[in-house]
Amino acid sequence: MANELGGELTVDERNLLSVAYKNVVGTRRASWRIISSIEQKEEAKGSDKHVGIIREYRQKIETELENVCLDVLNVLDESLIPKAETGESKVFYHKMKGDYHRYLAEFASGEKRKTAATAAHDAYKNATDVAQTELTPTHPIRLGLALNFSVFYYEILNSPDRACHLAKQAFDDAIAELDSLSEESYRDSTLIMQLLRDNLTLWTSSDGGEPEAAAGEAKGEEKAPATEEKPAATESAEPAPAAAS
Repeated sequence: MANELGGELTVDERNLLSVAYKNVVGTRRASWRIISSIEQKEEAKGSDKHVGIIREYRQKIETELENVCLDVLNVLDESLIPKAETGESKVFYHKMKGDYHRYLAEFASGEKRKTAATAAHDAYKNATDVAQTELTPTHPIRLGLALNFSVFYYEILNSPDRACHLAKQAFDDAIAELDSLSEESYRDSTLIMQLLRDNLTLWTSSDGGEPEAAAGEAKGEEKAPATEEKPAATESAEPAPAAAS
């Protein structure tokens, strides 16, 4: 696919590509979470027969997830990132690269998990370096980056302090410039700011901050991850499964 892409994508093309892949990977991530939880419960019961069947299905989902993520990362590395010219597109693609390495880290273990986590951190850091110099604190892509980077710190690196610091800094910086927010991006920016605040509330709650169950999952059973930014068909963001992406 990378070889079929010509010059830099338009904003609409970029968003459509992002949403298409996010839809493909999102259903599999949700399935993986549910199957993994069921597998743990069956293991606790000592139900070896059921565990074997469930594990086989989980591994099938992981293979599909890995293939999709590697496909996205190949397109990003071979075509999209090298051809990105604007600060906005550079941040968008490096953030996307961080997201898909993070998705790999979610189900990987051992050295593969460490490699994916390192690659995700590097991509998010590259995106942040560009965002801080070329995008305003209220820009929805910069806010979405901070949201997902903070989720990475919390869920993959198990670093709640860094997650909270990053999310709070992004929220405070945006609040300070809220008056200059354009009408065009007002809805998207304020929605992501709300998600940042929701995560901060979740992560700093006295009970340890267990997220509520995602839609379609039984409360008290499947716990969903923290909220992360998910692009809609336009440039907007919306709550992702858990609301996570």
